[in-house]
Amino acid sequence: MTTVVTSGVFPTTSPAISPVNGLGTADVRWGNSGSQSGYQFRGAAADVQLDGTEFVVGTFVHRNLPTSVSPSKFNVMLTVNVMFEDGSTTDLNFAFHHYETPNSTGSSPVDDDLVDLQEFIHPQPVTIDGKQYKAVLSGFKRGGQIVRQFRSPEGGVNFAEVVCMFTFDEPDVIISDLRYLGNGTGQPDEYIEILNKGGAPQDLTGWVVESKPTGHTYTFPPGTVIQPGQRYRVYTDEVRQEFGGFSFGSSEQVWRDEGGIGRLVHNGFVVDQYPYLDKGFNKTAAP
Repeated sequence: MTTVVTSGVFPTTSPAISPVNGLGTADVRWGNSGSQSGYQFRGAAADVQLDGTEFVVGTFVHRNLPTSVSPSKFNVMLTVNVMFEDGSTTDLNFAFHHYETPNSTGSSPVDDDLVDLQEFIHPQPVTIDGKQYKAVLSGFKRGGQIVRQFRSPEGGVNFAEVVCMFTFDEPDVIISDLRYLGNGTGQPDEYIEILNKGGAPQDLTGWVVESKPTGHTYTFPPGTVIQPGQRYRVYTDEVRQEFGGFSFGSSEQVWRDEGGIGRLVHNGFVVDQYPYLDKGFNKTAAP
């Protein structure tokens, strides 16, 4: 574990936008002088595990007011300075893709600006205590959920924590979450979440998600690759493209409410398992 303190600035946009001010600072604004939108980055202090464990690297603030800027879609570069407890520092560079959506006369979801993680892996390795790691942004954390697209309602100040991790240059796929209490008949919005907390992509072709004891299984199709920091979810009977578009396609409950276990299996080997409600299952249970 190491302790870090972060700060950040927005050095450039690509392509260049107009009008804009505040480049090179932690508070960049664009649009009409009387009604400007923009980003702010607020640093943080955190204890960091160097094993792919996620931590909050800072807070992202989007001040979203009705305005116009040219072009309406552009990348905003973010440089995060990380200071370690021994006094050494490193800069991490990432890019946010911004869409300044057209504004209607009334507020509605179609007016929400969209911010996507465009570059979520810092291109150079980071050396900490003589070892090399990759720095990966997992996404925006809001309401306990980590997503790669930040939807920012018009006419306000919207916040999200920016989640990062230091990891080795190899894939490390785990089960990161399991929602067993869904809504509606058959609980279609239940899901199991798969996370690559490593620093390299992993081909999931043929990997299997198993639900015990209900017996439901899902096999990832050919060509399924999970990138560093990326999350895939397999829903019971919903398709959500923002999480890969995977579904058991089951009209019945996959994850029983009384407790059970989710497993991620590759070539017969249990890569990871996720017990819930402690109904006799644990991490050391035999396959």
